[in-house]
Amino acid sequence: MAADFSRTMTFLDGEWLEGNPPIIGPRSHGFWLGSTVFDGARWFDGLSPDLDQHAARVNNSARNLGLKPMMSIEDIVRLTHEGVEKFDGKTAIYIRPMYWAEDGGYMGVPADPETTRFLLTLYEAPMLPPSGFTLGISPFRRPTPETAVTSAKAGCLYPNSGRAILQAKERGYDNALMLDMVGNVAETATSNVFMAKEGVVYTPVPNGCFLNGITRQRIIGLMRDAGVDVVEKSLTVEDFLNSDEIFTTGNHSKVVPVIGIEGRSKAVGQFAETARELYFSYARGLKNSTTG
Repeated sequence: MAADFSRTMTFLDGEWLEGNPPIIGPRSHGFWLGSTVFDGARWFDGLSPDLDQHAARVNNSARNLGLKPMMSIEDIVRLTHEGVEKFDGKTAIYIRPMYWAEDGGYMGVPADPETTRFLLTLYEAPMLPPSGFTLGISPFRRPTPETAVTSAKAGCLYPNSGRAILQAKERGYDNALMLDMVGNVAETATSNVFMAKEGVVYTPVPNGCFLNGITRQRIIGLMRDAGVDVVEKSLTVEDFLNSDEIFTTGNHSKVVPVIGIEGRSKAVGQFAETARELYFSYARGLKNSTTG
């Protein structure tokens, strides 16, 4: 039975297609061996913050996975604006450019970069409310750069996050807090993570096992500009368990607080609220600067 997808528009091979069109077959390298990369940007309230950075990252991800990006940043941005016009503007839109390989090289295993294809899909996807969610500590670890292509936002990395979420849900939590291979906190299964203790905000220092998110970087910059002390360092599970508050950043819903971790309740704190206010003020300022 076909999934009941929200309104979706996909640009492929020079035309816009509606719905969820069939694209790859059983011999496609992307289907067989997972040579897919993507990025996620957002449109909401007439805004698409940092869209150019997301376009640049999908091209970098493609190169890091051995693909050959053929779309410029400017073309991806232009097509996104063109696609947004096909929606009614009432619901937030998820913006997902993607590359994949159709064929492989030696014994079919590495992707053949000359067979790289591109698509851009946009679909309605409301943001999560800032009411918060709970975390369980995952037994599954984020891989190192020596064990997986962690420098790419690659589809093949996400089954690991998926099993972490499923295990957390079996234990009664909404999401999973994942560690790196030496036991320090890396991120949640779906987003970068922050904590606060005694007036200071902390977040795991990027060490190659998780993406240094675009929204993460934006929040750090905005908070520091506002006078908040933000420290990037190695953090343990105990640091998070004993924190005053926890919040996450990511493209899907920007800033969302954590209201519980391993059975310990956490209040929605001042820094989560500050981060949200700063981000959406920044986004509105971009709109005003282009229309004023």
